[in-house]
Amino acid sequence: MFPMLAILLLSTQPIQPCIEGIASFYTTAQTGFLTASGEHLKDHEYTCAMPFGTFGDYYLIVDEITGKSVICKLNDRGPYIKGRVIDLSHSAMRALDRRKGLIKVKVYHLGKGPYITGPVKLVR
Repeated sequence: MFPMLAILLLSTQPIQPCIEGIASFYTTAQTGFLTASGEHLKDHEYTCAMPFGTFGDYYLIVDEITGKSVICKLNDRGPYIKGRVIDLSHSAMRALDRRKGLIKVKVYHLGKGPYITGPVKLVR
C-alpha cells in the first residue's frame, strides 16, 4: 500500500486509467475452477480477469458512480461478453456495489506490487 501512496503523492501528473467500461463478476458457481494463470478461482479473494495484462500484476478498479475502489490481482482472461472490460471476483464486486451485477469502472494498472488486495479508500 505504501508504494501506491508514494506514487499518488509524488506524481505531478494524474494517473490515467488503462481502460474504462463495464465490469461484471464471476458467478459463485465457478469457484474452484482453474483460471488462465493456473490459480484456483476463489470468491473470497480480490482477483480479476482482463483480455490483456501480465498475470500477477495489480489493478485499482474504481466505480465511476460511487467512487468506491478495490485493488485486485490479475489471474485470468476475460470477459468474453462484448462491451465488458473486466471480470471481478465476487468479493471484489461486492466491495464496489452490493446489489448490481454490472457497473461502470475505471481501471488503473499498479504493477507487480507488493500490494494488499481489497477495498481501498481514496482521498479526492
